[in-house]
Amino acid sequence: MGTHRAASAGSDWPRQGHVPVDTLPSTMRLSDRGTLWLAQGFGSGRLRPGPGTWGSLVGCAWAGVLLHLPASAALVAAIAAALAAVPVCTRAESLLGSPDPGSVVLDEIVAMPLVLLPLQAGGLLGWIPARDLLAASAGLWWLAAFTLFRVLDIAKPWPVGALQNLPRGWGIVLDDVAAGLIGGILLLAAARILP
Repeated sequence: MGTHRAASAGSDWPRQGHVPVDTLPSTMRLSDRGTLWLAQGFGSGRLRPGPGTWGSLVGCAWAGVLLHLPASAALVAAIAAALAAVPVCTRAESLLGSPDPGSVVLDEIVAMPLVLLPLQAGGLLGWIPARDLLAASAGLWWLAAFTLFRVLDIAKPWPVGALQNLPRGWGIVLDDVAAGLIGGILLLAAARILP
């Protein structure tokens, strides 16, 4: 979401990172429009209030897809998605003329599964009782994962806040990845304590 990095000088784009479709230049390439659509979470980043929260909900859907995969495949897909998000978010930042625009929520989408995947892995490794995170009875775990991720993403404790200061897409994506991983570790610890 917001950042401490300085805004790009000389840009005529709005600083809030929310550019309505009808204000995009008609000359914008189709590939750039597609990049913005992806970076803005298929439109979820345009929703108000709290675009990061809406993007995190889309991230829950992505987590559901990953949880259907074997754990190793889910991990590879999560890492690949996070790495692929870096150039997309970098390009969106340039197109919107604003550092870490609020409407860019691809970072929340790719990071949200990182809160839940440690629970799946912990169950498979025998660290905690195995839980079917796709069962209706797992709803409280999903709610806890979502809440932890949002709190960490908004509060930006160390190292989350420090990673946000990395350049361009790296700072946009890696702070959310860190928030997801910290949330996943906290959720795994809670699962170890709770029955």
